[in-house]
Amino acid sequence: MTLLFCSGIDNAGLWREALHRRLPDVTLRVWPEIGDPDDIDMALVWQPPPGIFAGLVNLRLVMSLGAGVETLLADPSLPDVPLVRMVADSLSDDMAGFVALQVLRWHRHSGEFDAAQAAGVWRWLPYRPAREVTIGRLGLGELGRAAAVVLEALGYRVVGWSRSPKRLDGVECFAGPDGLEAMLPRCDQLVCLLPLTADTRGILNRRLFARLPAGAVLVNAGRGDHLVEADLLDALDCGRLGGASLDVFSEEPLPAGHPFWRHPRIRVSPHSAAATHPAQAVEQVVATLAAFRNGRPLANRVDRGRGY
Repeated sequence: MTLLFCSGIDNAGLWREALHRRLPDVTLRVWPEIGDPDDIDMALVWQPPPGIFAGLVNLRLVMSLGAGVETLLADPSLPDVPLVRMVADSLSDDMAGFVALQVLRWHRHSGEFDAAQAAGVWRWLPYRPAREVTIGRLGLGELGRAAAVVLEALGYRVVGWSRSPKRLDGVECFAGPDGLEAMLPRCDQLVCLLPLTADTRGILNRRLFARLPAGAVLVNAGRGDHLVEADLLDALDCGRLGGASLDVFSEEPLPAGHPFWRHPRIRVSPHSAAATHPAQAVEQVVATLAAFRNGRPLANRVDRGRGY
């Protein structure tokens, strides 16, 4: 079997070592040095160039190096073969840590203390106990579940919303449009970990912000296109929202002149909330290939109609 690897951010050398150690019978080709395209029957990719699959007539399986697959689904060259997204434990752990970091930074006045230190000012600021702070989550998938566990361990009250009803121990769950309307007014901070679909595109908008308590904080680690950027800037500038931590953007890298860079109430990170670590994530690749070879159902297979 021959596997095509293509990613602009993942270390091909580390993946080569991990794959060779666990799958010595698989030949790895790293884009753009693909050799004979007829040899390639599998692909392991993250946001590959559009049209990359054209001419790969023997491709039978595509695996995403991340949880997001909207770029792949938008590529007309993607063949009608099984598409699997990455749901590794390391991704969930990293995302949970990122969410906890952002929640704590806003709750415990990290930005204000950094500014005070820079000015040489000893400044104490009051904060509410964690058990009095409610963190709402949009998305109750694997990443959302991991984040909920960490936030609960820190003492926060956690509520969550999903498109269809779900149950999660220790979390009050809401579903559907009515559930979202009911949950939002309770959220001191709102964390978005949704997949990007036709229904969730632009969900972080003026109307949603108006339902949050005044001064609430937004954390978006889902997809950049969840957010209506102009609506966020308006909500921050008028005081409707108290701040925002943004890890994903409609255009990446974020352009140098974008207003998010210098806004005093926005914290920008470069799509770094969770990373796919080869030493751990290779096990999902191994399991996927074993299931594929033996004709078993594929875990984390993308439903193209739903978009995830």
